[in-house]
Amino acid sequence: MSENTDPRRYLRVQWQRLALLLAVLALLWLCFRLFSSILMPFVVASGLAYFLDPVVGRLERAGIRRSFGTLLVVLAFGTVVILFALLLYPVIVAQAAAFITNLPSYIQTIQTDFARLMRNVQDRLPYSLRLKLQDLASNQASSLVSYAGKAASNIIGSGFAVVNVLTLLIVTPIVTFYFLRDWPGIIRHVDGWLPRPYEGLIRAQAVEVNRILSAWIRGQAICCLALAAIYAIGLTIIGLDLGLIVGLAAGVLSFIPYVGTVLGSITALLLSLSQHPGWNGVISVLAVFAIGQGLNDYVIQPRFLGDRVGLSAVWVIFALFAGGAAFGFLGIMLAVPVTATLGVLARFWLRRYLQSPLYLDAPPE
Repeated sequence: MSENTDPRRYLRVQWQRLALLLAVLALLWLCFRLFSSILMPFVVASGLAYFLDPVVGRLERAGIRRSFGTLLVVLAFGTVVILFALLLYPVIVAQAAAFITNLPSYIQTIQTDFARLMRNVQDRLPYSLRLKLQDLASNQASSLVSYAGKAASNIIGSGFAVVNVLTLLIVTPIVTFYFLRDWPGIIRHVDGWLPRPYEGLIRAQAVEVNRILSAWIRGQAICCLALAAIYAIGLTIIGLDLGLIVGLAAGVLSFIPYVGTVLGSITALLLSLSQHPGWNGVISVLAVFAIGQGLNDYVIQPRFLGDRVGLSAVWVIFALFAGGAAFGFLGIMLAVPVTATLGVLARFWLRRYLQSPLYLDAPPE
């Protein structure tokens, strides 16, 4: 009697497969928890290899050996990054020095303006409500400051402080080279491990995950670079101190939908008010960010992302914050790939459910 005709044997095999899948997932979770502090170069290298593999594939189809083509692509990519850093380094250093020098005056100006604003607001409130607000502010000020300091230390400690920058710069190019060179072999090995009865089904879901992930990563990278250029150039043109740094940071943080624009605009507004109090600077800053966000929503994203990506902004934001809470900066790096995979699997099982007797068959009378 075959597996399909023996219900007990069929159920036993299904439970064994489920147990194996849960064991693999538990092992992966344990590895991430134990080795999260050293996995950053390998995660970055795998992401770069995934990003650059189409270029190496084109060179290979053009007749260039994959090892040589991989070396050319890695060297070209590293050269572009180094040149970009060297060109921006003097400006960033100058603006950072100016920021450190002017930081006390920035803080004093912001405190003065905020105090004046609060006095104007309080003058328009009833006396009883004013007393309640003052009492609430005095009681909660220390807890808010403590919470903000703790959150900042957690972010720094769980993310950037764990990463050894020197190790990242040395190990990542080497691992990227080997990942890129051996990428087809890695895919063949993983494909050979698939269970034979479900290999076609798993391949179809893997192709869908690759389509969504490649579209999101490459499209989002282009959108972030475009926004960084628009914000940096616009803030520099209007004469904002630290405009280059704020614009680049806002563009890079735009991989979290709307977060980069919101944080960048708030920072730029505070700097503008401390530099030139008045409405002219505020209007100029808001115009720069409005133009950038408008171009991103109606020109850049429809061109490079469009409807190919099955990831909504809400799920991307939730995944990034959940990944950061679970694994720090490593979790942020892995959040989108995991979310894309889970989204594809969820849609697949939803289609299976809508075609199943559980959904279609009427209940017995």
